[in-house]
Amino acid sequence: MKNLNNILNEKKEKLWEFLDSSDYKNYMTRDELRLFVQVRPEDDMLFDRVIDELLKEGKLMLSRKKKLVPYKMLGYHMGELRTHEDGFGFVKCDDLDEDVHIKRTDLNGAAHKDKVIISITSNSPKGLSGVVKKIVERGFDNIIGTYKIIHNEPYVLPDDMRIFRKIRLYKKECKGIKEDSKVVVKIIKPPGKNRVPTGKITEVLGLKTDIGTDITSIVAGLGIPHEFPEKALAQANTIPLSIAGEDLSDREDLRDVLTVTIDGDDSKDLDDAVSCRLAEKGSYELGVYIADVSHYVGAETPLDKEAYKRGTSVYLPDRVIPMLPERLSNGICSLNAGQDRLALCCIMEIDAKGRIKGRRIVKGVINVDKRMTYSKVNDVLENENSEYAEEYAEFLPMLKTMKGLRDILFEKREARGAIDFDFEESGVVLDGEGKPVDIVVRKRNIATSIIEEFMLAANETVAENYFWLELPFMYRSHEEPDSEKYDMLKKTVSKMGYVLRGYRTNPKNLQKLLKSIKGKDEEMMISRLALRSMQQARYTPECLGHYGLSAKYYCHFTSPIRRYPDLFIHRIISLCIEGHNVNDITKRYAAEASEKAKGCSEKERRAEDAEREAVLLKKTEYMADRVGESFDGFVSGITSWGIYVQLENTVEGMVSYRDMTDDIYQYDEESMSCMGEHTHKLYTIGKRVRVILARADVYTRRLDFVFCEDEKYGNNL
Repeated sequence: MKNLNNILNEKKEKLWEFLDSSDYKNYMTRDELRLFVQVRPEDDMLFDRVIDELLKEGKLMLSRKKKLVPYKMLGYHMGELRTHEDGFGFVKCDDLDEDVHIKRTDLNGAAHKDKVIISITSNSPKGLSGVVKKIVERGFDNIIGTYKIIHNEPYVLPDDMRIFRKIRLYKKECKGIKEDSKVVVKIIKPPGKNRVPTGKITEVLGLKTDIGTDITSIVAGLGIPHEFPEKALAQANTIPLSIAGEDLSDREDLRDVLTVTIDGDDSKDLDDAVSCRLAEKGSYELGVYIADVSHYVGAETPLDKEAYKRGTSVYLPDRVIPMLPERLSNGICSLNAGQDRLALCCIMEIDAKGRIKGRRIVKGVINVDKRMTYSKVNDVLENENSEYAEEYAEFLPMLKTMKGLRDILFEKREARGAIDFDFEESGVVLDGEGKPVDIVVRKRNIATSIIEEFMLAANETVAENYFWLELPFMYRSHEEPDSEKYDMLKKTVSKMGYVLRGYRTNPKNLQKLLKSIKGKDEEMMISRLALRSMQQARYTPECLGHYGLSAKYYCHFTSPIRRYPDLFIHRIISLCIEGHNVNDITKRYAAEASEKAKGCSEKERRAEDAEREAVLLKKTEYMADRVGESFDGFVSGITSWGIYVQLENTVEGMVSYRDMTDDIYQYDEESMSCMGEHTHKLYTIGKRVRVILARADVYTRRLDFVFCEDEKYGNNL
């Protein structure tokens, strides 16, 4: 049965389709439109809600005569405002090729990250200029800042000065709050032309000197829930810590299958296990067993609502913010060795060429024989004299079989054109006080590749299976590159002596380019340019394929403990296995799949922002003690304002042109390079350089480098 939100969204989409078309030529008032589309009396309230939402979203605007006019028909544009500390801003609009400059006096109360509607006021050689006509959505729901007393009055100074310089508070609401506390503020009175905004503190995060407050501030600023509500915890506490007899009904008993988990050394939420054996005629039987979280977390329950609100677990340098409470994520749902666990199982028959010849997707019960780690499995497979040989002796034949199947799957994926960007990842090691003491570069190995290939195979198999059943689903989609960016990449690599052949629709062309630059000085530069030409993967209710993997069908099935899309499709898979009617499943989940796919994509971006900002913060803090030291690195990016350099420990900073005193440098956007006017010294992405760390600002997370050969700076260091 459809809920009210689904009905409202359907009606809104249908009405907007008409209003945004050429058929809507004669603009109407609300009541005129009501008569024109023949709204039934019983639907009057629903119609008014639809119109109110379209007005609130900025899609519709009211003329002086109260006519409903789509904003585009007025020549307006919608986008996100990004302001500068000096007060002016720029709006990036999807329908414009360049950003629109907004003067401080034309912001009309809009602030950093607000979604706004603008009109263009001038189009000069310097670019587009505009004025804010309407604030559609505020971008500052959660403002993080430091509580200060200024001239005996309470204020909050935001961490991000682009939002506001300061926020006024009511003194009577600030009793007991210590100065220099990090706080979350809600704006209750927006700013005016000559008036600072007024806010209310909704949460005190702790003193800014307290351990962990810095990362808590990042999490709170992005609106990521970090405490479970009482209803969700109460539900979690009702879930037993062991399997009962009734849980096993209508499940396949797979407890006698030799099964292992392979994860990181510190992993606690183990949501995937594997088995692998040689079958008849040189084929393999691969079993991928995924924790059946949907058995414990029912749709629309407090746990489910909170899981969707979070969207994903967030992995930060000093903590993990889980999608589900620990009682589930590390307990009954985690596939801990030696314990019976419920699972959704994808059992595949794979031939010697990597083709899936048969599949069974079933509900089962398993009992993992061994909890393994990537480091130990890699050592056992790569080192004949491994110190873990005895511990893993019983499982060594299966591990070797796994490696053989991994090689087949990898070669097949590569042959069809899958793109593999081999960028290094890093983690920050903290001491007990939360202070960064080391930056560790994580290297991929054969063990991580085994699990990666097995999970990819399961995700593809499940996606294809349910695509052909024509059920509502949530797919992981990665569309082909943007045509303009792809053409720019073609031009750039051709100037460097490389060729990007064919069309952007075929990932093999990009794969061939990346293979041709392997080990060359230009590898890093071209790889980064290629990555920037590609679109961002997202969740969709339609099966759009995965360009990077060169996969026609793809979904996320293997991590329901930490990703909501996996949990969502597990419910549909379970209903299908149990024999529920396809039409009933479609009615229940079709609209929800569309709504939640969009929501999950947004929450994934939010988690990525938090993880990136937290790591950047700790990396900057680590480097702050090393000002004046020199480092080896390579040019990782070139812009009109400076040259970015990445060090061997993956830390990145910038050399500003103003600090390059040996020459005057000219930036060439097309080739993403810069050259000295007199010395003809050329900087390109990938060029090896040595730099001195000149400044490290933990507050802004900014590192400033200078090149070692700059004698003037070196003498003044």
